[in-house]
Amino acid sequence: MLGAPCRSASAPTGWSRTCWRARGDGTGRSPALPRVKRRADEISWPDARLVRGCLHGSEDAWAALLEKYKNLIFSIPVRQGIPRDDAADVFQRVCLLLLAELPRLRQPEALPMWLIRVTAHECVRWRRQARPYLSREPTETEMTLAHDEPPVPDEMLARIGEEQMLREAVAALPPRCRQLIQMLFFASPAQPYREVARRLGLATGSIGFIRGRCLGRLRRQLEKMGFR
Repeated sequence: MLGAPCRSASAPTGWSRTCWRARGDGTGRSPALPRVKRRADEISWPDARLVRGCLHGSEDAWAALLEKYKNLIFSIPVRQGIPRDDAADVFQRVCLLLLAELPRLRQPEALPMWLIRVTAHECVRWRRQARPYLSREPTETEMTLAHDEPPVPDEMLARIGEEQMLREAVAALPPRCRQLIQMLFFASPAQPYREVARRLGLATGSIGFIRGRCLGRLRRQLEKMGFR
């Protein structure tokens, strides 16, 4: 079973509407759009469906797309040692690039790798701007970029992909299992059984049993998604 993604790499909240409003004429003015509905079933939609919704002007689809991939995006600058405030700036720029490039995305199933590559490139861009007085001799990372390869080691790419698969598998679980798994394995700090029971309206003594059942569901969902 996969370990939970690094809790410290969770993305900041409140970005979906900000990114959406920045589209169009570049003024930041937002057209009249419906209120965002945070529905878990939308997050589990295939990328092609989410992208299609975004292209048809659905802010709900955009919010769900960002909810699905925000931690994947944010984890890359955090893993590379970029301070959290600056990692949030990288995140914001990747969101804007994603919004701008969606109409040209020919293969929605390639979106996760596209996001990894773009985010990695933005991390290098941030480092260049953060060190304006250093020699401009090309570094090994910059030479890699020149050959259009993501400056992320293969093992990190694999780990990031596994973590994203885990997030999607959790999102596909029934609501109670999803909430329980998130509180026990994704919350920072992890919630004790007593608090989980209180919030879910369950007996404390039942949490261990339900946890086992939910982990079984999660394992089967991961296998269904192709994880071995």
